[in-house]
Amino acid sequence: MARRAETEPSGRRWPRMRNMPRCSICTDFMVAPEASVLKTDGEVSYLWSCDRCGHGFVTEARLPAFERQSDEGD
Repeated sequence: MARRAETEPSGRRWPRMRNMPRCSICTDFMVAPEASVLKTDGEVSYLWSCDRCGHGFVTEARLPAFERQSDEGD
């Protein structure tokens, strides 16, 4: 079963901490993904691994430029 990563939306913290995923096991913040993959449809998958406990997970995002291109093609 896939788990969703928690993010820190507060702008009052250190700027790089905004929208950084947290480990669902130990709640430590992740700094950078281990790997990323850009798919042809504009979706990006990120592989994260917690430095503290070793828990791994994947997050996905869609690039806005690809969304605009697909909207224009309709």
